[in-house]
Amino acid sequence: MTTIPVTGNDDATVWAACSRCHSVIYGKRFDRELHVCAECGSHERLTARERACQLFDPAGWDIVDLGITPSDCLGFVDSKPYTQRIEEARALTGMHSAVLCVRGTVDGHEIIAAIMDFRFMGGSLSAAAGEVITVAAETALSEWIPLLIVSASGGARMQEGAMSLMQMAKTNQALADLDDAGVLTVSLVTDPTYGGVAASYATACDVVLAEPAARMGFAGPRVIQQTIGQQLPKGFQTAESLLEQGFVDEIHPVETLRHDAQAGAATRAGRAGSGGPRSGRATRAGPVVRRGDGAPHRAPDDVRLRDPVVDRVRRAARRSRGR
Repeated sequence: MTTIPVTGNDDATVWAACSRCHSVIYGKRFDRELHVCAECGSHERLTARERACQLFDPAGWDIVDLGITPSDCLGFVDSKPYTQRIEEARALTGMHSAVLCVRGTVDGHEIIAAIMDFRFMGGSLSAAAGEVITVAAETALSEWIPLLIVSASGGARMQEGAMSLMQMAKTNQALADLDDAGVLTVSLVTDPTYGGVAASYATACDVVLAEPAARMGFAGPRVIQQTIGQQLPKGFQTAESLLEQGFVDEIHPVETLRHDAQAGAATRAGRAGSGGPRSGRATRAGPVVRRGDGAPHRAPDDVRLRDPVVDRVRRAARRSRGR
């Protein structure tokens, strides 16, 4: 999306140009339509704050300032020092790292979210970004509230080498702890999601949602095509293709995402509020009990909350591994 400021007698009027069909859209209309092109339906990239505004209740969310910033552990220099790139990204986005931690409510139900911002060095995964996601997951676990991860990334950050790659295992372990406790995790894949992010937490949640035409993969299509020497099929790595292959559970336009997050939060909030699953939901043996501070946790006999959607996703994953 390209903004086109036009100055007249009044304040500057901003127009937006769609990155796909190049239609020119009035800025205020573009905002009303949640940054979706009215001509071709293209979903333009959103900042982390814009995403939070769309998903959460108005005035019902707050940024959790963890103060976690990237560090130049390798003294990396390419065309410019890594420290300079960090400062430029912070000035551009107003964020400490590529991930914004937000907690708030969706239709009154509490959710904690880790939202990536592609403007911060292409949303690349650094040690700081991995720590923010891990802290968000640990908070969701301790407070028994759903976790939402919104991914938009080019992959691991090369300036941090192996430290960046280690975040894949770190964040996956945090998600595994939530899975063991029966706390709902939802991934929202936005365009683009690649590399180590696609290979870890973006696809490791209970439910994986995607925006229309969002691209996700490990390597980009040009690299793959040059490596194998073959023409790739049309729509390769898009959300629609990934849905057919079972990597994505559902595709939802941005206008329906808030409703989907609301439904998921309401389901799990109802369970936590009653001390266990809603009537009609099956569980393994063992009751859900509460700690002294009132927070529910798993009983000693390994209780696990069951959810039909989550079970369907896990069955599909087992079938794909068996092929």
